[in-house]
Amino acid sequence: MDLRSLDLNLLVVFDAMLRHRSVTRASEAIGLSQPATSAAVARLRALFDDQLFVKIGAEMKPTPRAAALAPSVLRVMDTVRDEILQDSAFDPALAARTFTVLTPDIGEVAFIPPILDRLALQAPSVRIRSLALPRNAAAEALESGAAELAIGYFPDLQKGNFFQQRLFKTSYVCIVSSGHPGIADKITMKQFQQARHAVVSPDGREHLLERWLKEKNIRRDVFIDVSHFMSLVAIVPGSELVATVPREIAEVIARHASVRIVDAPWKPPPIEVHQFWHRRFHKDQAVVWLRGVVHALLRH
Repeated sequence: MDLRSLDLNLLVVFDAMLRHRSVTRASEAIGLSQPATSAAVARLRALFDDQLFVKIGAEMKPTPRAAALAPSVLRVMDTVRDEILQDSAFDPALAARTFTVLTPDIGEVAFIPPILDRLALQAPSVRIRSLALPRNAAAEALESGAAELAIGYFPDLQKGNFFQQRLFKTSYVCIVSSGHPGIADKITMKQFQQARHAVVSPDGREHLLERWLKEKNIRRDVFIDVSHFMSLVAIVPGSELVATVPREIAEVIARHASVRIVDAPWKPPPIEVHQFWHRRFHKDQAVVWLRGVVHALLRH
């Protein structure tokens, strides 16, 4: 038999006939009219070259051929119901899944810890894998399914096939050593331009702040350029360096190192932090749940 000649809807009728032993009751169970069900039974008989169901007394009894087919048909129907048409709801308390989240090191220290705390309470078997990728690789990772979510400032993802949700708006502040000899509660423009600076350029690329400072013709004497924000924990304390970083990372560094946070001597550009995902995961219930967790924890 050529599989293309088999209308899989006929298996629904076969299953109903096995269960109800009556064309009338089978038609009621599957929502077909009685003539349509009778026509489907006729097609089944022609397909298998067997009567399949024969009226004996008040019931349509299966023939030996139908009885032989029954276990396989029931197995197929159970598979379709339980695996293909199963409810796509996601139960975090029972799930054992690993999510890959793209975020720079600023995200790993500022965003990931509260997410892990929430998972420990609501989804103890769910795991997070955090990756920091160049912007041009982030889109490819989300498109391929190598990652389900990106959290941070990703202007390259603001395009078709990607969804985004705004989490919060932040900006830049300066950090200096707590014992800095010349800078106390504030930093002047003159001090800013005369100071030596520690600059963070993740994966070596120019960022929003660098472009903005160039446009405003505000120069910095860059003494050291590093790839990770958390390197400033060891670099800034005890030095006379100034580092300009997003406020959230400044607050994290201040919890772990002897630094002070001071306002920049100019009105800094705003940074909008979003979470991004590819359209292929838009209705994935597990990813929908994770996005809800991220939004609830990080929005402000």
